Amino acid sequence: MAVLLVAGFTAGGIWLRHGSTGVNFRFADQLAMIGIGVLGAAAVLLLTRPRVRVGKRGVSVRNILGDTEFPWQYIRGVSFPDRKSWARLELVDDDYVPLMAIRSNDKERAAEALDKLRELGAKYTAAQE
Repeated sequence: MAVLLVAGFTAGGIWLRHGSTGVNFRFADQLAMIGIGVLGAAAVLLLTRPRVRVGKRGVSVRNILGDTEFPWQYIRGVSFPDRKSWARLELVDDDYVPLMAIRSNDKERAAEALDKLRELGAKYTAAQE
């Protein structure tokens, strides 16, 4: 999708000057059109960033913009609330963090990912006790 956005806006930017609309487009307008395509592609690529990593130290959650690590002592569990798009990491202070890497659209893979996360959580918290 990102490649299509860049290609489409680049083609539009190149042919922008050659239209018969009566509007005078300049070289800067062509560059701006290509720049809009690049920004759109970057926005699409941001959606590929979400990730969840589990280790001895805790759970590292990377959503669209941030990367945060939560130690095991602050984690109460994981859940997948009804009619929500992604899973949640439940924290001890009645707060939660969305796990955008585990989406409801993935169905079986999402259920397997939650089971694996719970299994690893039990393994690492038992080792700390």
